[in-house]
Amino acid sequence: MAPNNNNKEIGKVLAVSKSPSHTLIKKSEPEVNLKQGLGVEGDAHFGEKVKHIFDAKRNPNKPNLRQVHLIHSELFQELSKKGLLVNPGEMGENITTSGIDLLNLPLDTVLSIGKRAKIKITGTRKPCNQLNQIQEGLMNAVIGKDAEGNILFLAGVFAVVLRGGIIKVNDKILISLPIKSFQKLKPV
Repeated sequence: MAPNNNNKEIGKVLAVSKSPSHTLIKKSEPEVNLKQGLGVEGDAHFGEKVKHIFDAKRNPNKPNLRQVHLIHSELFQELSKKGLLVNPGEMGENITTSGIDLLNLPLDTVLSIGKRAKIKITGTRKPCNQLNQIQEGLMNAVIGKDAEGNILFLAGVFAVVLRGGIIKVNDKILISLPIKSFQKLKPV
């Protein structure tokens, strides 16, 4: 696909990770396989319906808007300035990106990754106390405020798989912004 006004190559995949169980830390892999409408094959969050333990107990028939979790590697650089050392996969993400301001993308942005895969951004991740199991203070470090004093969650974004495919380290990422009006991301 050739870039146009709405599409441009902007980033790359720095790492891919998955875990078959509901552990916070996911193991880095050379590649992951995305399946349309389901997520990362072999990951605990794989499925059409919600897999997040707390949400699944409340409503097991809720659509899974958390099929793929992405974090920008630039967050790790900011955290290291605060003395918090985090590696790809340690905050539960499936895809660690480089060169993309994930948190400022609008709702329904489509990311084309590698040769075939396409995912659509559904919202932000609301950090939980589990992050403090990695390092004390990590949860508070990924909660900020904007210029108006609104709370910002900095622990990445979630997406659903529109088209499956293999994703590998160093794959290029093409961003397609939604044609409709800009909608700010909210926690899902």
